[in-house]
Amino acid sequence: MGVDIKSLLIREKTNLESFASKIIAIDAYNAIYQFLAIIRGPDGMHLTDNRGRVTSHLTGLLYRNVNFLSMGIKPVYVFDGKPPSLKTAEIERRKLGKKEATIKYEKAKAVGDLESARKYAQQTTSMQDTMVEDSKHFLDLFGIPYVQAKADGEATAAYMNKTGIADAVASQDFDSILFGAMKLIRNFTNSGRRKLPNRNTYIDIEPEIISYQKSLDALDITGEQIIDIGILIGTDFNPDGFERIGPKTALKMIKEYGKLEDIPKIQEELQQVDYEQIRKIFLQADTPNVGKIEFTDTDYSGIIDYLSNERDFSEERVKASLNRLKKSLEKRSHTLDQWFK
Repeated sequence: MGVDIKSLLIREKTNLESFASKIIAIDAYNAIYQFLAIIRGPDGMHLTDNRGRVTSHLTGLLYRNVNFLSMGIKPVYVFDGKPPSLKTAEIERRKLGKKEATIKYEKAKAVGDLESARKYAQQTTSMQDTMVEDSKHFLDLFGIPYVQAKADGEATAAYMNKTGIADAVASQDFDSILFGAMKLIRNFTNSGRRKLPNRNTYIDIEPEIISYQKSLDALDITGEQIIDIGILIGTDFNPDGFERIGPKTALKMIKEYGKLEDIPKIQEELQQVDYEQIRKIFLQADTPNVGKIEFTDTDYSGIIDYLSNERDFSEERVKASLNRLKKSLEKRSHTLDQWFK
């Protein structure tokens, strides 16, 4: 779900080219979920190999990372660890939503409504341990580093950004802002042309960047206060939020009273929320010690062998993508050589 503070933040359009030579900490689960939701067959089901193993996430990682590396972008994927106990309610809510979507998918498919079937199938998306293992192995072949978080991946990504290890965080969710990420990029792994659900209309999805400090300054609040705003609206750790409080009302309350404990209207509800622990999750996140980020050479033959021989990808298409990457890297290298002559 993530926290719904989109309407409060300063969002500026950008483009992928502007992140050339930049290290970007990508919320791995968030990106892979996007690939699993979007990359599907006509009936809405995942792409699979001949053994029935899902390959949609590998398809997304192949084409997106070829694109990143061709542009000189340095992606680092951050994988979630064990979720905090306060996230249990949100996890159960998501499971229930997926069960309901599965029922709707089967009904739509039975009557031949493929448009609805595809929509509901996307809502059933879930991450399996094998997909995480697949993704990490694939990233190793690409020479792209990844980080294993202790708990929330966005917390570790935000930490990497705050400490200068990464230049920005890439995620569709806004939780990184509550964790203190200085720059958040949205639509980083899913930019491009997309069809609107249930409509024969396409839109261009462009990356946008959100500056933590610029947003706080515009709202005239502190980092601690935006966390309290998040708690009022609802986070993954208190998904229901407070009754009839949206982003604008939450902002107004915090600006008037300063903090949750001083808002008279919510005191009864506040007793039912472990708000101090939620604040601690965002302010004192349990993050690993991340050392130097190192990129290695892409194992082209290893990628071809893995995708074509083990996962039944078209060898011709895989080679075409990798050749595009090779040519881009050779061109960039030649340009740099010319620059220093």
